[in-house]
Amino acid sequence: MSKAFIDAANAPGDGEDEEAGSAPSLPAGVKNYMTVAGHAALRAEFEQLVKVERPSIVQVVSWAAGNGDRSENGDYIYGKKRLREIDRRIRFLGKRLESAVVVDPAAQENSEQVFFAATVVVCDEAGVDATYKIVGIDEARPDKGLISWISPLARALLKAREGDLIRFASPGGVRELDIVEIRYE
Repeated sequence: MSKAFIDAANAPGDGEDEEAGSAPSLPAGVKNYMTVAGHAALRAEFEQLVKVERPSIVQVVSWAAGNGDRSENGDYIYGKKRLREIDRRIRFLGKRLESAVVVDPAAQENSEQVFFAATVVVCDEAGVDATYKIVGIDEARPDKGLISWISPLARALLKAREGDLIRFASPGGVRELDIVEIRYE
């Protein structure tokens, strides 16, 4: 098999950037909204990779390459693999940061309605309260109450006001939630 054929299979643009990111790709024509904190976290990860981790791995690979036979050199082989992973993640983060639209929740003028970056307290049918913050795709951590603005729950919450009853389709079926409180922090 030709080496060119093998390298073409691993060429950028074949979905490898998708694998490097922990977040799904953005739907076509949709802006990449982020909170100030989310943008800062991605920027910090990008800077860490570019200024600390990548130079460190390059140094290890360079040292390992100078040791002779590369075919059985674990430091060289695994260093090159890690370098490809870092480069893939750097490309992914660079694209996300480049397309980011940073939204400061403190600048929200209409604090009576739910918009991006709002923290919303809801009460379900059983009377159980839950708090959700609507964030960007890259910031979403549903287990911590951070939900992506394109999720079904966030879409149902958008433009709602305190006291409203919203309905949305969840994996467990249609749910109803009362909006108890809206905050922008």
